[in-house]
Amino acid sequence: MSDIDQTVEEQYEEDADAPLQQDGASVDAEAAAEVAEIEEDLDELVKTATQRDEYLALAQRTQADFENYRKRVARDAAAARDRGVSSLAKELLPALDNLDRALEAAAEDDPLLQGVRLVRAELKAALVRAGVESFCPLAELFDPSVHEAVATAEQPPGGSPSGTVVEVYQDGYRLGDSILRPARVVVAA
Repeated sequence: MSDIDQTVEEQYEEDADAPLQQDGASVDAEAAAEVAEIEEDLDELVKTATQRDEYLALAQRTQADFENYRKRVARDAAAARDRGVSSLAKELLPALDNLDRALEAAAEDDPLLQGVRLVRAELKAALVRAGVESFCPLAELFDPSVHEAVATAEQPPGGSPSGTVVEVYQDGYRLGDSILRPARVVVAA
């Protein structure tokens, strides 16, 4: 092959390679643009996922706060109800005591006796429906948190042990775990 042929062939090869290099450069540019676009999309997805996680955490905290609020309101409402019942019961207990005294003092042939018994039973039932219960600690050990000692009594040998309730002057009343009125008792000495 002559020098001219060789030069023409080299020129032809360079010309043939040139468009490929231009296409390769444009392919690289397009790939770089796609990579950049994918990276932007990925960054946007990461931001969106982060925001989603923040909103989810906020929603969970809000839900927990609301649940705590709901429980606190229910607890406060129950406490207010108990305070109201307690206050009313404390006002009604002296009336119940007076009805008991009237029943003890009344003669059996008194025509009002049956009416007083009915009124006392209705009042007692209303207190029980409200959660107020009476207790009579006869023969129990004296407990100053639920009993009020009004007297002590000497016991004969073989009688009740010391510190035992031997007589109840007035029943005690409680609402749940709280004492509305301690039982008034006589304690064995």
